[in-house]
Amino acid sequence: MKGWRLLLTRPAAECAALAARLSEAGAHCACMPLLAAEALAETPGQRGRIMELDRYQAVIVISKPAARLGLEYVDRYWPQPPFGQRWFSVGPATGAILADYGLDVTWPEQGDDSEALLALPALADALAVADPRVLLLKGEGGRDLIAQTLRARGAEVDALVLYRRVTPSYPAGSLSRLVESERLNGLVVSSGQGLESLRDLAGDDWPRLRRLPLFVPSARVAQAARQLGATQIVECRGAGEQALQVALRELPAPTAS
Repeated sequence: MKGWRLLLTRPAAECAALAARLSEAGAHCACMPLLAAEALAETPGQRGRIMELDRYQAVIVISKPAARLGLEYVDRYWPQPPFGQRWFSVGPATGAILADYGLDVTWPEQGDDSEALLALPALADALAVADPRVLLLKGEGGRDLIAQTLRARGAEVDALVLYRRVTPSYPAGSLSRLVESERLNGLVVSSGQGLESLRDLAGDDWPRLRRLPLFVPSARVAQAARQLGATQIVECRGAGEQALQVALRELPAPTAS
C-alpha cells in the first residue's frame, strides 16, 4: 500500500478513523468529507412507525447514520427490541452497529449493496409468511431498489426516513489545492452521491482530476464515473475498508512524474 497518497471523502469521523488505519498500512491520506448526515426532526409519522416496530417481520438498515439514529428511536420507545425480529444491513459496518446493540442482524458476505442484500436467503426466509411487512431505516432520497423489489415479491414496505445528506461547503478551488499540496495520486468515494459531490467540487479542475485513479464501491458507481469522464476507475467490490485495502494492495501506486 506504500506509495498511495489518497483523498478520502467519507463523513468526518469515519474519514479520520479510516485515514489513521490506512496510514498504519503505509498509505498517506488527506480528508475532505463530501457528505454529512443531518438528523431530521421527529414527526408523528416517524413515531408511529417505531411504535409499530413489532408488526414488521424484517427491518432493513441502509447506512450507518440510519443505524445510529434508528437505535435512538428504539431506545426511546421500546424497553427492548421485539423478540425474534430479523434485522438486515446493506454492509458489515452498519451491521456491526446493530450487532453491538444486541440485534439479530444479517448482511451480505460478498458485496455491500442493495443487490447483494436482496439476494440473501435469510431475507427470503424472514418474509416467507402471509402478508410480510418490512421497515426500511434510511436517509432522504437514494435508490428505491429494495422497496420496489420487495413489493414486487409481495411484501408491504414502509420507510422510516431519519436524516438528510448534506454536502459541506468549501471555497472554490479547495479540492485542487489539497490535491496539489498533499501530492495526492488517488481519489476515493464510497457512494454515487459522493461521486457527484466530488465532481461538483472539482468544478473547472475536473478535466485534470478525473485522470487520477478513482476508487469506487460498485459497478453502478463505476458506470457513473465513466459517464463523468473518469479514466482510471478501480471498482472495490464494496464500500467498506477491507474492500478498499484489497484494491490498494492489488494496484501499484502511480510513480511520481
